Amino acid sequence: MTGYDLKHILAEELARVVPGEAGKRRTRFDYVLPGFGERIHRSGRKSYVLQRTIGGKQRLITIGDAAILTERIAKDVARRLILRIELGQNPADKKKRGRKTPTYAAFLQSYWDVAAPTWKKSTREIHDIYRRTHLDHAFAGNFIDEIGHADAVRWHAEVTRSAGPGAANRAMEILKAMFAKAEAWGYIPEHSNPFRGVKKNRGRKIERFLSDAEMARLGKALADRRADQPVEVALVTLLALTGCRRGEILNLTWGEVQGRKLKLTDSKTGPRIVWLGEEARAVLDGLPRGKRDERVFPFKGQSVSAIDWFWRKLRRDAGLDDVRLHDLRHNYASLAARSSETLPMIGSLLGHRQVSTTARYAHLDDTSLLEAATEIGDEIACRLALSEAPWRQ
Repeated sequence: MTGYDLKHILAEELARVVPGEAGKRRTRFDYVLPGFGERIHRSGRKSYVLQRTIGGKQRLITIGDAAILTERIAKDVARRLILRIELGQNPADKKKRGRKTPTYAAFLQSYWDVAAPTWKKSTREIHDIYRRTHLDHAFAGNFIDEIGHADAVRWHAEVTRSAGPGAANRAMEILKAMFAKAEAWGYIPEHSNPFRGVKKNRGRKIERFLSDAEMARLGKALADRRADQPVEVALVTLLALTGCRRGEILNLTWGEVQGRKLKLTDSKTGPRIVWLGEEARAVLDGLPRGKRDERVFPFKGQSVSAIDWFWRKLRRDAGLDDVRLHDLRHNYASLAARSSETLPMIGSLLGHRQVSTTARYAHLDDTSLLEAATEIGDEIACRLALSEAPWRQ
């Protein structure tokens, strides 16, 4: 080919260019595979597309970037799409729904952004741990309306196996609340919460409290450590004397200590009053008083870790290896019940909102039950004049 021929061909091709076409998005369709084409964008990027009639309307489906897919692969995908369309399926539905219904991961983040600021600091810290360990990757890649009851049951069983029954129940409660919000916000139909009806794992029945001999051993162990660890001893003693939760005493400030009561600004059930007996007040009087915003029990580093470590050593000294620090609260409630205090009274002392919660703590040992049954039986027998009954002869 001569230089003259080359110039002539080039001129002919340039003459075929439509003025003003440059810079516009356009599509070149294939002659062999109907509807398949290559779309050229304003930026020069190219992508493969498929144009078909779906539901009486012309739809253009983007297959992929031409810089990533070869034409042969794009055509294979297009043929499969054509087959699915002929079978009555709409490949654009997934993309259309994706613009309206969030994925699980996206909705989890949205829920967290809205709900987390309303949680207490301690609740938020615990929920963040559960999110990292059990929630973030629970239903990866799914839209929230794709998660069904069977998926929820299967997930709960997997978390139970990997982290234990208690952790699985706690994580499930978070997701159950989250999907309730999805219903309320209109992302999923009403009454479609997949976690509604999933059975919780049975919790450990709380029945542990201290006998007189065990309390004596605990008292001796506290006395033995009072000289070396006075702050830790005072804290455990106050827990035993008030039935407070660990966090309520660990976070107690001097401004909350008001005469014969603790006016807690925050607790598991919100602000509450803790009344102090003489011995409990004496424990506080024995500590150096600080400023209003200073903690009554200051610890260097993590206070929770420090007191847990101290308790493990203390219960070992007292021979109470199966007793948790929280059992001191249970012991307080049990002693109140054995002293014939009513459940509402015990609930007020412990800061419970519902009497049903208090009932879990009011367990009595067999000796107390036997004594009560004997006393009541003797009273009834006396009134019925059963002393001369045949079985008494």
